[in-house]
Amino acid sequence: MTTARNRLIKRRAGRTGQYLALLGYLVFLGFPLLWLVSTAFKPPRELATLHPTWWPENPTLDNFRQAFDEQPLLHAALNSLLVALSSAAIAVLLATPMAYVMARHRSWLSRTATGWVVVSQAFPFVLVIIPLFLILKRLHLINALPGLVLVYVVWTLPFALWMLTGYVRAVPRELEEAAAVDGAGRFRTLVSITAPLLAPGIVATGLFAFITAWNEFFFALVLLKTPEKQTMPIILTHFIGAEGVADLGPLAAAALLATLPSLLLFALIQRRIAGGMVAGAVKG
Repeated sequence: MTTARNRLIKRRAGRTGQYLALLGYLVFLGFPLLWLVSTAFKPPRELATLHPTWWPENPTLDNFRQAFDEQPLLHAALNSLLVALSSAAIAVLLATPMAYVMARHRSWLSRTATGWVVVSQAFPFVLVIIPLFLILKRLHLINALPGLVLVYVVWTLPFALWMLTGYVRAVPRELEEAAAVDGAGRFRTLVSITAPLLAPGIVATGLFAFITAWNEFFFALVLLKTPEKQTMPIILTHFIGAEGVADLGPLAAAALLATLPSLLLFALIQRRIAGGMVAGAVKG
């Protein structure tokens, strides 16, 4: 009886420790966003004080108005949205059939592709930027959004392929074999059986590619020159003066606006991912 009680106490203590660790992790992740929101609504007097407060005492929208007046935030957001959506859609369309082949037909080619995925993630940006710049210059894609889309597709495709390969391997082969026995062809099997079960993986991969392209800074800084072509991460640097002094209020307001699309998209798609996984389990 005592042994069972000790086990129960240890189990509850372990679960409490897990919850506390999770709470600490959430606080660690949420604090920067909370401070960003607080800074975006603070007037200049509160931003300059030596004793900052957690929340603005006199909230104001002047930082947002000043941010829109100083920089073309809306145009930059449209550029980022166009680039991110295009690169995510192309990466998913290319990675899905490639992942199916790699998962279902294992050979030296698939093993080589897997090795390429791992190795490609180890290359730093600085190492590839010069040859990449020369190639895009020859293709007349410097200072052009299609050139940036091409770069993002190439950069996100390996990881997208790796993610989708794992999802394809999780789909039982027996479902495809049963469909073949019932007379369904390969294309119909892929569309009717495999694709619906891969929907959560496709959505998750597209979300990864979108956020990567939306937040990317280095390639956009090198490849985009004129203000009308620049994306949101580049526009945010314009709130920092030549002496390195940041216009903190408008910068926080613009950064908050740049963060919202990713947060809203994740909140929206997270339910669809969970719903798709439950639907796939029921169909299976």
